[in-house]
Amino acid sequence: MFLVWLLEMASIWKHPESKFWFACFKTAEGKRTKRTTRTTDRKLAEKLAAQYEEAANKKKTALNTRRVIQELHASITGEDLVFPTIRQHFEKWLESKQGGEVAPATLVFYQGATKKFLTWLGYRCDNDLATISQDDVTAFRNHAAKSLSAKSVNHELKTLRMIFRDALHRKLITDDPTLAVKTLKDKAPAKKAIFTDQQLQAILKICDAEWRSMVLFGLYTGQRLIDIASLRRSNLNLEKNLVELTARKTSRMMSIPIAPALRKHIELMNLGADRQTPLHPRAFEIVDKQGKSGHLSNHFSAILAQAGLREKKAHRRTGVGRGGKRDESGLSFHSLRHTAVTLLKEAGVPQAVVMEIVGHSSAEMSQIYTHVGLSALKTAADSLPDVTSH
Repeated sequence: MFLVWLLEMASIWKHPESKFWFACFKTAEGKRTKRTTRTTDRKLAEKLAAQYEEAANKKKTALNTRRVIQELHASITGEDLVFPTIRQHFEKWLESKQGGEVAPATLVFYQGATKKFLTWLGYRCDNDLATISQDDVTAFRNHAAKSLSAKSVNHELKTLRMIFRDALHRKLITDDPTLAVKTLKDKAPAKKAIFTDQQLQAILKICDAEWRSMVLFGLYTGQRLIDIASLRRSNLNLEKNLVELTARKTSRMMSIPIAPALRKHIELMNLGADRQTPLHPRAFEIVDKQGKSGHLSNHFSAILAQAGLREKKAHRRTGVGRGGKRDESGLSFHSLRHTAVTLLKEAGVPQAVVMEIVGHSSAEMSQIYTHVGLSALKTAADSLPDVTSH
């Protein structure tokens, strides 16, 4: 059955080989289009078609209102009032975040999230900012969910909300298309993977000198890969027996007592006199150049695969960086952080002291923080076993 498209009103249409009705309507830009209703119910399909057209007309009204405002502004001031395209507003928003407003790692995430949205839009990213609809944002969310975890998708959705909220405050749009888009529900969190002593031995046996050092620093300080890779000679206060750094993710200043096993390793390192010398030159160069640790994470995954602790990755893209869906084993460099926490707890170290050492920043943990003395931290570090003694 075929229905003729009307000049102004929405209609429905069904292909002879499809059981679903299609809604036929004119977009805000004046282009005729059709969209599947995913229903075999004719009355419901007609209702959906009318709703699609109503949404398009509202957008068209908003665009016409903006054109009137532009013409009025030009006639009064003699200057053109220009509304940005989607791409222009995104780029300007990103530019506003530079110069220290956010942490470098956060800026890199914003850049990645915006790039993905613009790439997904394709040629439409050069359309007027007001043409983005709630349906567009929802469709992008669902598209991202095919390759990312719910947590990562929600982070990207949060970025879009900040961008469009900024546009709303600047009166560049009249409605926020992200407002009614719901976040995804994450599955019950999997148990955090930790390394056994046997697995650590397998990893250390395979690692070259630099990766072996990063594994030991990761295990005995509980810090993230990007912070381990960024360490310089100046971060080691050997007189006080401390590793001193500022965590990139939280901007928190950390003073972590050096565990005996880590101290033994440090004393075997060729540190040199220059305090700006990176402890792990190759990793430092990668993070310094890329601003993130995704490449290093992939390298460590290959080490885990070589040690038989993780499936070898195929040479095809299955996710994006840390946001990609996890390997079933759950093991990663971040597991060293979980392992450190577990070892400390098994040694009877109080929870507040454990969290102080690794720099835990959750709202729940911040409520139980008290000032943890350095002596308590050193006692905790001394309780960690020496995995290098095997």
